[in-house]
Amino acid sequence: MTLPPPGPPPVETASGASRRPTWAALPTRARLVVLVLAIDLLAALVSFSLIVVNARSAVEVEMKAALANIELIVSDTIGLAQSDSPARLLQTLELRVQGLRHVRVAVFDAEGRKVALANPRPRRETHLAPRWFAELIAPTPQRDDLPIVAQEHRIGTALITTEPLDEIDEVWGYTVSLSLASLCLNLGLLGALYIAFGRVLAPLTQLADGLTQLERHDYTARLDPPASRELAVIAERFNSVAGALAEARAANGRLNRQLLTAQDDERRRTALELHDEFGPCLFALEANAASVTRMAQGATEPDRSKLAARAEEISTIVGQVQGLNRDLLNRLRPHALGQVPLAECLQLLLRNFRSRHPGTTFSGTFTDLARGYGDLIDLTVFRCIQESMTNAVRHGAARTVTVEASERAVADELRLVIRDDGTGLPADHGTPSASLDGGFRGGMGLSGMRERVEALSGTFRLDNAAPGTVVRIAIPLDPERAEDTSPIVPA
Repeated sequence: MTLPPPGPPPVETASGASRRPTWAALPTRARLVVLVLAIDLLAALVSFSLIVVNARSAVEVEMKAALANIELIVSDTIGLAQSDSPARLLQTLELRVQGLRHVRVAVFDAEGRKVALANPRPRRETHLAPRWFAELIAPTPQRDDLPIVAQEHRIGTALITTEPLDEIDEVWGYTVSLSLASLCLNLGLLGALYIAFGRVLAPLTQLADGLTQLERHDYTARLDPPASRELAVIAERFNSVAGALAEARAANGRLNRQLLTAQDDERRRTALELHDEFGPCLFALEANAASVTRMAQGATEPDRSKLAARAEEISTIVGQVQGLNRDLLNRLRPHALGQVPLAECLQLLLRNFRSRHPGTTFSGTFTDLARGYGDLIDLTVFRCIQESMTNAVRHGAARTVTVEASERAVADELRLVIRDDGTGLPADHGTPSASLDGGFRGGMGLSGMRERVEALSGTFRLDNAAPGTVVRIAIPLDPERAEDTSPIVPA
């Protein structure tokens, strides 16, 4: 079975074809790099906005300072050149205001003609800052007409116009330098992050490969713990899961082998009983039947007493065969289970054990039990009690065995407790566990009980009771179950 790739589900287009979202199709490392790049772009936008706001304020301050300076220059020039002629004074003023930063000054005479120098200084007409940047920063241009007065007569006018492009060029140069430095730094940072993300996310690739191995039922997969603490925890949990799956697979293998062995043992036991028990009975029936036939075919009248003796022998053998057949069927499946209430079926089980083991006292207390809990639970309860009492007699040489079964309405569970005063658990059985998966390794009967209870989500405990052992079983019940009162037809 092919598993769908992780991530959001495909999006169906108008043409009916399905495609995955572009963002979801990117690898995790690429997503992280794109996210960092988006943060960088946002930071660059904020920084650029701050630069523009601060530059506007700085340019306005520079323009005001430039206007104040040019007024002082004009006043000083007029004061120093009072003895000069008006034309020479205007020429001197024009010469001093040539090449000033942040302002443009045009000197006009009294008739409104612009004063021109013989060799004017060339002015730079090109600027570094692009037009859009200048429009973002440049304040509203200011113009001021400053009268030129000498000896109490107005001899001309100085037209002052603010020119912020020089200051804007400086801001642009600073912005370009800062942007280039930030770009180089961010490119280096993105490269380092790309490598770092690759190293950090490499364990995820190993995890995906390990999961692929588990999917292929290769439970030997193990991950090396990475340097990251969080990913190390994930690797540790993965190794624990892989180990648990390997143990579960080994346990299933052992259980399958035990199941096959149990089936073979049961077949062998049934074959021996058929051979050792049913064979002689059938032979005796055949011999008696042949004897009756010979008596009936004799020339003389058959002896009625001999016929009656043969008939009685046949009846005894038939009763013996019926008893053997009943015991065999009861071992394969309890014939009363599902036909009578569970408590009565358990009492019949105790009665059977009392008849087979007269040297052991068997007692049972079955309180608050429903008529039945379903075929699976009833059969599990019956088999667990049967196996526990068999182990107590066969392996523990117990003289007393007590069985308690009750339904706890508060916890919605069925509880079984089987105690005996036998020899207890042998040392080679290991340490009993308090739970199903605690590591107890018992015999085939104990494994079967544990597996039966585990299949019903129950708990199984086997403890030393000093003397003897105690088996504790709890099976959860469905609170919405309907009490099983229907008879079960034996298979």
